[in-house]
Amino acid sequence: MRFIDLFCGIGGFRVALENFNQKCVFSADNNKFACESYYKNFNEFPFIDIKKYDFNKIPDFEILCAGFPCQPFSIAGYRKGFKDPRGTLFFDIVKIIEKKKPKIIFLENVKGLLSHNEGKTFKTIIKILAKKENGIKLNNKKNLGYNIFWKVLNSKDYNIPQNRERLFIIGFEDQSIKFKFPEKEKLKIKLENIIKKKEESKIISKQSKNYIKKFLLKKKNYKIIKNLKYLVANEVRKSRCHFRYDNISPCLTTKMGTGGNNVPYLVNYDRFFSIRELLQLQGFPKNFKLCDSYNENLKQIGNSVTINVISKIFKNILYSLKY
Repeated sequence: MRFIDLFCGIGGFRVALENFNQKCVFSADNNKFACESYYKNFNEFPFIDIKKYDFNKIPDFEILCAGFPCQPFSIAGYRKGFKDPRGTLFFDIVKIIEKKKPKIIFLENVKGLLSHNEGKTFKTIIKILAKKENGIKLNNKKNLGYNIFWKVLNSKDYNIPQNRERLFIIGFEDQSIKFKFPEKEKLKIKLENIIKKKEESKIISKQSKNYIKKFLLKKKNYKIIKNLKYLVANEVRKSRCHFRYDNISPCLTTKMGTGGNNVPYLVNYDRFFSIRELLQLQGFPKNFKLCDSYNENLKQIGNSVTINVISKIFKNILYSLKY
């Protein structure tokens, strides 16, 4: 099937779907650096402002993929929702769906979308898209007529050692389809399988080291965790510091691109996660290429979908179409 890749970032959706021999016919993103990375891997430079684009130029397709901008709905992005210009990009997706009528829509966003504006934002989205929601017929008369299924999934439940909860919205034009999201899997790959002893990484400041030491000493289980090989600190601030010590990474976010202290830090390796390690924590292949800007790469990795999760969902989409 043919698909389009809206707000494509560095191409997580594309990597996943092309592994199933699906064909990408159109991509768009308005971040120049993300497009540079996209070009290095797919030989396309999709620098397009979708709000200004003529939708008549979009080729026909069967699947619409979109990790539409999540910052307006995330806690980290101050949750302005549809009041944020990026939040209204959802309505451009709606216009494309109205015009092109794809068989399948495949959307991803932050978990916070569910609770934004006391749940009203998400209800609006479902009201616009759905004739049926999770198998139940809705009463709303004006909608795009899709058979919608949605669920929050965590990357760590699909063999990626990252605690990353994301909302997925799957829509079918066919009202008879009974879709099921993939079942949770036992985590076989852990940080110990990704972290290398010697990796190039930025150096942490002495001040940040002191913050880590200060908050680590306050932990009740300090004596137990202080020497753990994969003790990870993140969100390092004067007022706080978070720790993980379960062989799983904290959630990678776009905030990584705004400063080193937002990048997970290996306390007993005395270094941040490397770019290569961060890519693996989003499921990208080892030969994946990025642009030359370190901070932009951090931002785009944090902004990406986790490829393993997209792949598991899409496998179930294909299964649903057969049965």
